[in-house]
Amino acid sequence: MDVFTTSGAFSWSELMTTDPAAAAEFYGSLFGWRIESMDTPTGKYHLAKIGDTAIAGMMASQDAAAQMPPAWGCYVTVADVDAAIAKCSALGGTVLMPAMDVPTVGRMACIQDPQGAAINIICYEPKPA
Repeated sequence: MDVFTTSGAFSWSELMTTDPAAAAEFYGSLFGWRIESMDTPTGKYHLAKIGDTAIAGMMASQDAAAQMPPAWGCYVTVADVDAAIAKCSALGGTVLMPAMDVPTVGRMACIQDPQGAAINIICYEPKPA
């Protein structure tokens, strides 16, 4: 899988949030991820997959992190940033940074899920042959 051309793909990232089940439902609907949940010593861990490839995890904030707002720190590839923004809004999310073009890189935006976690989305420009 090429993470720069596969919609819904990113390397690895983990979301710490106050409501991981709701976040898993939101992101599964938004990006088409298949979600597998498992019990861990700290509670449910929600594994996001594209096909059989695990690409992220979501869990409840613990200890000191529970005082911080929910947060991601990564980019997710999409086929169309503007269409993803529209779907995000329809699913109850918010656009934090409108779509913008980054020369020689692609088009990106920052969105926020209904629980308040932010994530960046990007459609990369095709690589020259």
